[in-house]
Amino acid sequence: QVHLVQSGGGLVQPGGSLRLSCAASGSTLDDYVIGWFRQAPGKEREGISSISKSGSSAWYDDSVKGRFTISRDNAKSTAYLQMNSLKPEDTAVYYCAADTLTFDSDFVSVAANYDYWGQGTQVTVSS
Repeated sequence: QVHLVQSGGGLVQPGGSLRLSCAASGSTLDDYVIGWFRQAPGKEREGISSISKSGSSAWYDDSVKGRFTISRDNAKSTAYLQMNSLKPEDTAVYYCAADTLTFDSDFVSVAANYDYWGQGTQVTVSS
């Protein structure tokens, strides 16, 4: 079992950048695929990015492709989401998630496929 603790987030102006971190404890991080999700008020939780256990493969939703970068440092048991060129529509609560599932774009984008979740962190993009 893995425990995830998120950090980062906050208020940023449009066009700005933020980095979210997701630190794992209780288990070896490289046993898990990591996903990043977000949930805006009144909307369902949506998958935006995921990274394979080794870090060799990544998936991005079209809404963040080219602006967000997912990464992981298994030695530090931490995953990251670098968010650049932020837009007001990126405003949401962001969650990291972990699971031992197979890395496949059909699976990693679905919240129900993840067993372990961080506590969530608010990202607000506003001038």
